[in-house]
Amino acid sequence: MFKKILVPLDGSDLAAKILPKVIELAKAGKAQVTLMHVCYSTGAEVGEAPPSVIKKAAAKEAKWCATFLAKAAKDLQAKGVDVKTECVEGVPAREIIAFADKKKMDLIAMATHGRGEVAWVLGSTAEKVVTQATVPVLLFRVMKIKPPVLKEVFFATPGVG
Repeated sequence: MFKKILVPLDGSDLAAKILPKVIELAKAGKAQVTLMHVCYSTGAEVGEAPPSVIKKAAAKEAKWCATFLAKAAKDLQAKGVDVKTECVEGVPAREIIAFADKKKMDLIAMATHGRGEVAWVLGSTAEKVVTQATVPVLLFRVMKIKPPVLKEVFFATPGVG
């Protein structure tokens, strides 16, 4: 069973949809959960900003990260889960994989929106983590998809087809 579960979160409601599954896993295996957010800046969005502006932006994001993860952790603790939080800076997939290795995590659990026919998309963080992680990765597809209209229903409907 998994004893140390890493859950990368990006702050979106979509990413947080993995949490009910993580709660189930953590309770079943009495695992510790680490909620992680990677503050990511390519530098392009700050352009030629003065260092003081860049420093303020980084401090603001770090504060947001700490607040966001503390709230998420509190929600999991209220459900009886042992939780830690980590805010790191860097490229998300690289930091997730490195953290999992360094801290000897047993599982990385993350949500993926899925696009089209596949559960992850070339170039996405989820795909990079799945293909490069040295520990098991649980991807939970959270995108709601309408089932295809059945031919029989489509052609049996008057005025359709």
